[in-house]
Amino acid sequence: MRKKHSMNHIDDAGIAPAAKLSKSLRSRHVMMIAIGGIVGAGLFVGSSAAIESIGPAVVLSYLLAGLIVMMVMRMLSEMAAATPGVGSFTEYIRLGLGDWAGFLSGWLYWYFWVVVIAVEAIAGASLLHEWIALPVWQLGLILMLLLTIVNLLSPRSFGEFEFWFSAIKVSAIGIFIMIAGAYALGLTSPTGQTFANIYSHGGFAPFGWSAVLAGITTVVFSLCGAEIATVAAAESNASTQVMSRMTSTIIVRILLFYVLSILLLVAVVPWTQIHAGSSPFALALTRTHVPGASLIMNFIVLTAVLSCLNSGVYVTSRVLFTLAARGDASQSIVVLNERGVPTRSILISSAFGYVAVMLSVFSPQRVFAFLVNASGALMIIIYLLACFAHIRLRRRIERAAPERLRVKMWLFPWLSWLTIASMVAVLVAMATNGELATQFYGSVLCVFVVALAYCSVRLRGPTRAEARGH
Repeated sequence: MRKKHSMNHIDDAGIAPAAKLSKSLRSRHVMMIAIGGIVGAGLFVGSSAAIESIGPAVVLSYLLAGLIVMMVMRMLSEMAAATPGVGSFTEYIRLGLGDWAGFLSGWLYWYFWVVVIAVEAIAGASLLHEWIALPVWQLGLILMLLLTIVNLLSPRSFGEFEFWFSAIKVSAIGIFIMIAGAYALGLTSPTGQTFANIYSHGGFAPFGWSAVLAGITTVVFSLCGAEIATVAAAESNASTQVMSRMTSTIIVRILLFYVLSILLLVAVVPWTQIHAGSSPFALALTRTHVPGASLIMNFIVLTAVLSCLNSGVYVTSRVLFTLAARGDASQSIVVLNERGVPTRSILISSAFGYVAVMLSVFSPQRVFAFLVNASGALMIIIYLLACFAHIRLRRRIERAAPERLRVKMWLFPWLSWLTIASMVAVLVAMATNGELATQFYGSVLCVFVVALAYCSVRLRGPTRAEARGH
């Protein structure tokens, strides 16, 4: 068994040189990880709830939410280019705002994805339960075990699985857009163009424009996940600049995929026939006379769930590894095996996922419901911290930018502040919305608990200083 790596010296990235993660991921892996992070079950199934509560104008909700996430990813890409080798994107927040922000964002992000792991495991198990006669909780644990093993093998194995998972999802969306587009244009529809569905069932915005703005609070969470690519970039053999440029372009493409697919959904199927919990994509494919549409969508949704579960195990382990390297978690976690895999951080993160899955069985209405609600607004809070860090790191980013781009830097602070204002508006909307207020205040409680944990760690200042090698 390999000995624990020494932490006597920490480099600028906060990780001991001897404990550096491997560089086995390829550019194509990171590209698909970015895509897979955004395109999940939230699109294929979760969009039904948004369509039912907003109507066809949900397209605008997705567009506005997508612009917010796109701006955040743009900021992360710029910080990555200006500060190469930092590691997890939460370390950009530490660099810009200080240790407290790095501790807070790191642990909140870890908690958010641990809950996502449990939710996705249960969702995948529920789909498999239709084909396999085993209890849902057992199927959930089996899925957890399989993808934990995948992540333990090597970063390359994670990358390969995620590459193919994402390839299936992207291909499915592309094929759907072609099929639904042909039907909506009247090429395959027996009644001609169907775009009238967008405005002929109570209008484009049947619940008013306020519902469009309120809808941003729900759809924005289905667009989160692209930041995983900035975590994976630390294990890529490509340069940070290449990774940041690639991530930025991918966000634009996926945003177009999201908006176009939702637009075609409400064009092919009257929005009044779409109900929360069902897959609107399956309904649209059935309407376009695709044989076996329900079975096809179940397979695609299962792929999306497995992709999200796979990414969740990966990202929680890497964030925990980085926190430990920074002295914000036990130093025993900073251990790599001979393949460069942080085995202890994977096992610890997965263990919490197993516990959450079991809680969903024994206490679905209390403990598990609280865990889910307490994570509801966390990504917005973390993104807010990233925006403030971006503003603080402005000078460094300007110096790192190519000369031809510096003339555009006058927009720098204004776009950042506009994005911050948009996210604050989303949080205010959550706090004043009866259905979402529980998630908002649960998330605030979670932030308070982590902040208290940071204060208690700061009281042991010498221990942290030793961990950093000061």
